[in-house]
Amino acid sequence: MGGDYGLHFSSGDEEIADLFWDIGLKRNSARVLTILIKDIDLTSREIERITDLRQPEVSIAITDLMKRKWIHIVHQITENKGRPMKVYHLGKNLDDILDELKESIVGSYEKKFGEIERVRELLQSTRMR
Repeated sequence: MGGDYGLHFSSGDEEIADLFWDIGLKRNSARVLTILIKDIDLTSREIERITDLRQPEVSIAITDLMKRKWIHIVHQITENKGRPMKVYHLGKNLDDILDELKESIVGSYEKKFGEIERVRELLQSTRMR
């Protein structure tokens, strides 16, 4: 196992996850990211237990975070003859993740500002006709 080190989701973790959610991450992805930024390796079962999420919720969150390249599989553990269990680890340092989030917010606002100016242009051109 990855070894969850007796971790639990503290009130401080809740606050961090809520901030990630406010920034724009999906709620469950925010919870999973919050626990993995502690720089430990965890299986999805351990993540479920620590974050108090169900297996499908953890699976969707892991898929989301892997698409962003923020987490990756570090190794697989095979118990008996069952499926191998994947162990996940943060794939980027926290500063890089925060910078990516900041860039996406800035880009989103710049796009919206551009759209507002386009509306202004369209309105002005229709008034001139």
